[in-house]
Amino acid sequence: MSLDRRARAELARIVGAGHVRDQPGDLEPYARDATPAFRGAPDIVVWPRTAEEVGAILRLATRKHIPVVPRGAGSNLCAATAARDGGIVLVLTRMNRILEMNAEELLARAETGVPTTVLADAAAARGLLYPPDPGSRTVSTIGGNVATCAGGLRGLKYGVTRNYVLGLEAVLPTGEVIHTGGRLWKDVAGYDLTRLLTGSEGTLAVVTEVTVALLPMPAATNTGLAYFPTLAAAGRAVNAVIADGIVPATLEFLDAKCIGAVEEYARLGLRRDAGALLLFGDDGDAGTVEKHLSRISELCEANGAIEVTLAENAARSEALLTARRATLPALSRLGSMTILEDATVPRPRLAEMVDRIDEIAARYGLLIATFGHAGDGNLHPTCVVDQHDTAAIEAAHKAFADVFAAAIAMGGTITGEHGVGAAKLPFLTARLGADQVALLRRIKTAFDPAGILNPGKLGS
Repeated sequence: MSLDRRARAELARIVGAGHVRDQPGDLEPYARDATPAFRGAPDIVVWPRTAEEVGAILRLATRKHIPVVPRGAGSNLCAATAARDGGIVLVLTRMNRILEMNAEELLARAETGVPTTVLADAAAARGLLYPPDPGSRTVSTIGGNVATCAGGLRGLKYGVTRNYVLGLEAVLPTGEVIHTGGRLWKDVAGYDLTRLLTGSEGTLAVVTEVTVALLPMPAATNTGLAYFPTLAAAGRAVNAVIADGIVPATLEFLDAKCIGAVEEYARLGLRRDAGALLLFGDDGDAGTVEKHLSRISELCEANGAIEVTLAENAARSEALLTARRATLPALSRLGSMTILEDATVPRPRLAEMVDRIDEIAARYGLLIATFGHAGDGNLHPTCVVDQHDTAAIEAAHKAFADVFAAAIAMGGTITGEHGVGAAKLPFLTARLGADQVALLRRIKTAFDPAGILNPGKLGS
């Protein structure tokens, strides 16, 4: 669509002319997010500073039926912030203040554009822990984490973003500012709109402020590595760890292709002869951490590990975690386009699912490496292709359709933490069923009767 001059002028009046861009060169960076092969150029990009400005923009958009796509850092991997229908991209990064850090109540309040690492570091400076730990945490914003219900490396022990969102300030498409939840850890008054908006991917309201729960910072933490001949053996070790009653803070896996790419990238001395690598770690009091990691090491060895080592110091421990987070950039060096997806299966079927992914990759003649969260069954199959090879890109999309179908057949889901966005919308009915998708659309209409917020995405 195309915005008329009056609408453009009104947007400039709302946020100031210096916070509006509508020239082609200025729009190009906002024509896509971190999702390859999905583009959608907006007509205008607007940077509001307050919830009141957001409300005025949304009232204008509803009145004139202009699509609005809320956006933080644009690091999402499901095309949730690509403006497929043009309109306004509403960039919320100017709303970047931490409003409160409260050790007594174990909570923080932050505007939506605060980067995840900035919030976590501010909490750590007060001896507090913000547990959600998405791989994009250095660039992603807290509002974006809420929009996609981001997960991360600590998900097994600590859960995901929704487990820490106590309250939200959000602006409805019709301009009203609402406050859901609040400062309380227990509050069951009315429908749980806080949970509903968490993970709604900017289709129901624009989140402008977040209140999150914090925890006391653990006294100690450490990490270990276990190498296995096969991923099946690593999977047996994971099941043994959980069955033993240990819920570690970190339990991640890399397949052989990922091990090679990460070692080439980070030079950490990883073994290239292993079929799989299990990265495990825990936090808490020093005695418990030592006991848990020792027991995990024993269980890995009992289930066929080639070698098990523990980090000798905090720096080495952090280096190992950084290496896991670097898996995507390491793989991206193998080609000019990297398509990273996520799917989740019941934990006991993790190795079976990786084998299935390998079969699918071979059938389509593709390089697909897989890493992910072994503790909760969340996999990240990653395909590396030439960005100019349209046939390979098309094959990759077909391969991932088969991956999602396989995950559903195993009792899993099409996304564990990245979200649906536009990229996975074609597979949503297969996961939820037609009746549930129809219910999502009725909820969408109740919040957004004009259908302006992030059209063509989850619930649209």
